Amino acid sequence: MSGQKGLWCLVLHAHLPYIHHPEHEDFLEEDWFFEALTETYIPILAFSEKLVREGVKFRFTINLSPTLCSMMKDELLKSRYLRHLNKQIELIEKEVRRTSSIPQFHATAKMYEGKLKACRAEIEKHHGDLLSGFKALQDFGVIEIITCNATHGYLPLLLDRRAQAAQVRIGASYYEENFGRRPKGIWLAECAYAPGVDEILKNEGIRYFFMDTHGILFAEPRPKYGVFAPLITQNGVAAFARDLETAHQVWSAEQGYPGDARYREFYRDLGYDLDFETVKPYLHNDGVRRNIGLKYFRITGKVGLDKKEPYHPDWAKDAAGEHSANFMFNRTKQIEHLSTVMDRPPVVVSMYDAELFGHWWYEGPDFLEFLFKKIHFDQNVFDCITPSEYLEKFPQNQMMEPCASSWGDKGYYEVWLNGANDWVYRHIHAVTEKMISLAEKEKNAGGLRRRSLNQMAREVLLAQASDWPFLMTAGTATQYSHKRIKDHVHRFLTLEREFTSGNINESFLKECEWKDNIFPNVNYRAFSEEGV
Repeated sequence: MSGQKGLWCLVLHAHLPYIHHPEHEDFLEEDWFFEALTETYIPILAFSEKLVREGVKFRFTINLSPTLCSMMKDELLKSRYLRHLNKQIELIEKEVRRTSSIPQFHATAKMYEGKLKACRAEIEKHHGDLLSGFKALQDFGVIEIITCNATHGYLPLLLDRRAQAAQVRIGASYYEENFGRRPKGIWLAECAYAPGVDEILKNEGIRYFFMDTHGILFAEPRPKYGVFAPLITQNGVAAFARDLETAHQVWSAEQGYPGDARYREFYRDLGYDLDFETVKPYLHNDGVRRNIGLKYFRITGKVGLDKKEPYHPDWAKDAAGEHSANFMFNRTKQIEHLSTVMDRPPVVVSMYDAELFGHWWYEGPDFLEFLFKKIHFDQNVFDCITPSEYLEKFPQNQMMEPCASSWGDKGYYEVWLNGANDWVYRHIHAVTEKMISLAEKEKNAGGLRRRSLNQMAREVLLAQASDWPFLMTAGTATQYSHKRIKDHVHRFLTLEREFTSGNINESFLKECEWKDNIFPNVNYRAFSEEGV
């Protein structure tokens, strides 16, 4: 049915830092990517294709970050993921047999067997190229894919405008390589905005970006419609803001849907529950127990992990259905109210990390599939829309200057600049300045010198990733995050020293190109004032 009173815009931010370690047979942090593929990215692609086949009208916007796209395209990571998936399938087939006499776990084992084999079928269907599946959905007109800063660099803390521009330029050009068109929108890493960023976006032809709520509420002048309509910056770029009501309903483990007792418990895993000899073949070569992504228990309540009760897939699916109905009901009431106080249809923008759906909240993809069906069949108050569709319908919007902000804790920059991580910036700024100087000076480098400059650009971009300061603040994977920053800075400085001395060590350059092979077609001139 056609919505009469308002619009709902779902935005998913799909991003992981670039993890690529060909020098090791297996690597713990690569599991982040493999788990997200199985639990989030492939299920989102699969249910979207299913909705198209079923004729369900739906829309959503998804940022597939350049680092994530690069990992999805990497042949080594694709082969390692398939190896990982096949091992999981081998284990769950054994589990289906083992639990045949354990009724409280058998249905869950069967569920995993079906889902893992469906993941493998989706990979085979697209001949290993998942991006082609997402591209087909965009070309069909049901989703809108947007880009992100090249390596999720935190723009306000990069300081030099040319460094900020390089992150946006490379992200936009890599998007064009993958999707055959220029991006209409961008997810600024961490939704971090500072005045002047919009001019960079305008220069790259980007029409809109996203902010946290206060970024628009504290704009100058104050917004007439609050967060329920975009604003236009002085440079003509639209800013859409996050709706907090929908954020809390889904994000919050305390007040939101994911905390329901029927849903799968994330923190109790077969990697620890099975006896060691059974699970050993499915661990890494070091033989250390770790999560393997198969979990037999539900949240249950606020009890210890040893008190969790068995997971029931049917109960969890019922919960996802109930919560999707509740979410739709709340949107209809919210939009009906807003429509009485606004002289244009309100747009409610719901922004989430994509990994929430499936990885952290296992039933999240089911929730979204149910939700889109309910919106299509069971209400006539609002329609789903993408930001570019909104701007086509409503090209006239209030002009103002957004407030410097982010969607991190406390709303500004502290998560990425504090006592746990401030040491990184002197090094990031130093290598960034050197890269900019080389890009300005070396106008037409060729051959080995060009390869060296391009690899230096990759190392700087990878060092600039906001993921490493974030993890230092969170206190997780801190040793790895420290190492990543130091490795990229060291490789850059070594390459730069050899380049300026005129004595490039091609074997070292090849090693860097092998390890840090992101953006094969990167152009170092993106760091210059005029760009590529």
